[in-house]
Amino acid sequence: MFMSKRSLMVMVIAGVCSLFIASAVYAGTAVDPMIKMENKKYAKHKKSIVDFSHKKHSETYGIGCGECHHDATGKPLGDLKLGDNVQNCIDCHKKPGRKPRAKKGAPKLTQAQKLEYHAEAIHLNCISCHKKSNKKSGTKVAPTSCTKCHPKK
Repeated sequence: MFMSKRSLMVMVIAGVCSLFIASAVYAGTAVDPMIKMENKKYAKHKKSIVDFSHKKHSETYGIGCGECHHDATGKPLGDLKLGDNVQNCIDCHKKPGRKPRAKKGAPKLTQAQKLEYHAEAIHLNCISCHKKSNKKSGTKVAPTSCTKCHPKK
């Protein structure tokens, strides 16, 4: 069957457009294998920045997206798939840094008040999962101390 030049040109243009669209969709949903846990809202980080291996946690350890990403009530987002758009932690845990040290005689913060602090929320999320993993495996492979995740500068 013979195709007209115009039909051929339309098909070529459509094919090129499809490639651009497919690559844009992929680029928008690709997940970096290594994520630098740095946030611009901090004036200065007191400890070294954590290099989080997203790939290792998801592929090697088999941890689902919802294990770390949750809704406003703390319920895991179990329907997430690799590459879905997610909010940054600081979008909800808005106060940069850790909670302030309690002054003598001052009322203690509630758990909800502590979780308003970005670093408190991240540390609780990571450390509680690491402790659970260590208990389950009977090892101390998952880091639970500061220097294991925040190596000296």
